[in-house]
Amino acid sequence: MICDINNIKFGVYKMKLTAYSVKLKKVVEIAEPKIVTMKNGRKAVQGVAKEDPSSKVFRILSDKDVAEVEKQIG
Repeated sequence: MICDINNIKFGVYKMKLTAYSVKLKKVVEIAEPKIVTMKNGRKAVQGVAKEDPSSKVFRILSDKDVAEVEKQIG
């Protein structure tokens, strides 16, 4: 699962996107997320680590997670 439940408010789940940062060697929250399409046609989320903006992170999405993330990012 790509999202952690952070807060439940008015029946809508507020989730945060996470990815593993190789530079920081831990799972971090993604700041400035954007959806990108890779060469093979799969979708992924690209952004920077919230703790260290110089650390880029990337997370490949499953087909069912793409719709959730698009709603969240807007």
